[in-house]
Amino acid sequence: MFGKIPLALLGLSAGGILTIMGFVAYALGKPTLNLVGFFYGLPLLLGGLALKASELKPTPYSKPTPTDVLALRETQATEIQIKLRKDVTRYRYGQQVHLDYSLTKLAIAPSDDELPNLQALREEALDNNYGLILEFYSPFVTLEQWQEKQEKIEKFFGPGIRTTLTQPQEEWVELALITLDDTEPK
Repeated sequence: MFGKIPLALLGLSAGGILTIMGFVAYALGKPTLNLVGFFYGLPLLLGGLALKASELKPTPYSKPTPTDVLALRETQATEIQIKLRKDVTRYRYGQQVHLDYSLTKLAIAPSDDELPNLQALREEALDNNYGLILEFYSPFVTLEQWQEKQEKIEKFFGPGIRTTLTQPQEEWVELALITLDDTEPK
């Protein structure tokens, strides 16, 4: 719930209102309200500005999730797929890109400045299994470099999933995290 509301907006709104109230109270000679505005309003306003500067917006869905896929999500999605989807679809602060810790841990890119950027996600039914597809803008990391890490990615986001990597266009890589059905080896 709180991840869907930008904290920066709350800080800017509350801080702005209290700061304006403080200036108005100062002009009207009301010292108590003046202090509230300056001692609470200015720090909230500055905190809101700081949060806004470090804000990472939620990753959007590239297309709406069909109802049959929602049913698959409810019955098949792994705990990690659920956490991952919720994590990237909320506001984050102090990060360059979504999943920066995971991508660094997997050593996908040689440096933090070259990390792929998650631009969108979608949910699909793939071979009657739930699939969470992450769409990365990856100008510095080639599909071949991603494929070298595929086994490590499966272990990192597993158990209970398999991955596929595709390149829909140049500099873009799609990572599909697909649940394993009972007949597939885990």
